[in-house]
Amino acid sequence: MTPDTATSIAISGLQFIAGDEEQISRFIALTGITPDEMREAAGSQSFLIAVLEFFMGDEPTLLAFAASQNFDPADIQRALYTFSPPGLNSGEAEW
Repeated sequence: MTPDTATSIAISGLQFIAGDEEQISRFIALTGITPDEMREAAGSQSFLIAVLEFFMGDEPTLLAFAASQNFDPADIQRALYTFSPPGLNSGEAEW
């Protein structure tokens, strides 16, 4: 998967999260990021990784997002691996 495709999937994921009050509340609670910080961080790779990890951490949310975009759920995992290959320890996310 290309980085551009992975970015597109992550941005679609962010839009999915932002469009659902329950999901955005859960995302904020899990990441600790504020809505203002979200706007600033939206283009950073570490933030996009956090978006993709959000989906990978909850199967019902992953499946709902994938279905809404006509993605194979494995596409979200591939996008995550494009940014953060397994075994790569990138340290703390900075957005």
